Amino acid sequence: MSLTEEERKAIVVYRLEKAEDALVEAKDCASMGHWTLTANRLYYTAYYAASALLVSAGYSAKTHEGTVGMIGQNYVRTGSLTKEDGALLARLQSMRHTGDYDDFMDWTKEDVEPYIEKVESFLEKIKKLIYS
Repeated sequence: MSLTEEERKAIVVYRLEKAEDALVEAKDCASMGHWTLTANRLYYTAYYAASALLVSAGYSAKTHEGTVGMIGQNYVRTGSLTKEDGALLARLQSMRHTGDYDDFMDWTKEDVEPYIEKVESFLEKIKKLIYS
């Protein structure tokens, strides 16, 4: 990715803002009992945060799978993020895909609610990595 330092910083800030917005949306959906939508928004919270982290370090992923893979390769393997963090991102991606594309599949409160706090923690870890 050939970006100026200013462009890179602007993209990172923008993606972190999108992550924060998606988290608010996830909580709103949860409060209304829309658990499949909550799972979708939790995934996008984590995805936007992960993509911000990659851009902050000069990496570029072209796909969602690429983002998950690059987080594993560049942050989980190095110990900057835990294996649980990498698994969380992959699990949320799977949940989002299942909820969006599989017929007769709806996530429940029991399936999704435990991930809200985990995604909040993941977002905070990502911000610390970017700004430390």
